[in-house]
Amino acid sequence: MATYHEPVLCREALSFLLTDKDGVYVDGTLGSGGHAESICEQLSPRGRLIGFDADGDAIAEAGKRLQRFGERVTIVEANFRLLRERLAGAKIAGLLLDLGVSSHQLDDGTRGFSFRSDDRLDMRMDRRAQFSAWDVVNTYPEEQLAKILWEYGEERLSRRIARSVVRARPVDTTGSLASIVERCVGGRFLTKSLARVFQALRIEVNSELGSLREVLAAVPDVLQPGGRCVVISYHSLEDRIVKDFFRAEAAERIPSGNALVPDTPRVPRLTVLTKKPVVAGKEEYERNPRARSAKLRAAARPAL
Repeated sequence: MATYHEPVLCREALSFLLTDKDGVYVDGTLGSGGHAESICEQLSPRGRLIGFDADGDAIAEAGKRLQRFGERVTIVEANFRLLRERLAGAKIAGLLLDLGVSSHQLDDGTRGFSFRSDDRLDMRMDRRAQFSAWDVVNTYPEEQLAKILWEYGEERLSRRIARSVVRARPVDTTGSLASIVERCVGGRFLTKSLARVFQALRIEVNSELGSLREVLAAVPDVLQPGGRCVVISYHSLEDRIVKDFFRAEAAERIPSGNALVPDTPRVPRLTVLTKKPVVAGKEEYERNPRARSAKLRAAARPAL
């Protein structure tokens, strides 16, 4: 049976996130409910949790895990990019985002996320979506495919791989794609290149970076004064977006870009709580390899 991952940096995330035990919190990446369960356990009977996830399998698992909390938990089957819309003006005490792909999605052969199997190319986190990795691999022009592999996977052989993929079309399975990458890369760096290529395709299929930017843009508006946002990311593209957003929203002035023109003062909308990203200790990443690449950043809306 496919498994769901152990929540990463759970203790650290909750130490930043929880400031009001009677408050409303949002887990924007509900998954199997590991972080959500820990949040609910620390809230008072008046506290509430709203969980977002686009993956129906994850929601079913989380629903069972969180059933004991009854009406204190609301589960929304939607991407977290819809946070502002679904909250409809309500303010929350905190938002948690644990980005990336789950162990269940990697292990489930019907999902087509992993290069270690030979399944239909898919990678849709929301199975209701029509667009899949098969469409990217088999319909994108060579130049566009190479651009995705370079920008989202930081793969140095992106052009060579894209050229080989286009020549081999149709490419129907994860195993076929992995074989193409292997012929381009060779053995020494194969695993890293496969990880980069599959990461790039997954990001493109699910519009992950665009969704992250959208939900971050909503953060200063949906947090109540003193409310907090905690984000756990697993690769440099996500971490850079989070770091730059928090830094920009915490700035007290907007640079003019001209030595002769003064900067424009502004009222910061967030306060950065983590000067450097929080990372897992040796004990955690030895127990849970997924934690090895995790970086946690947190910010707060200034209190009134």
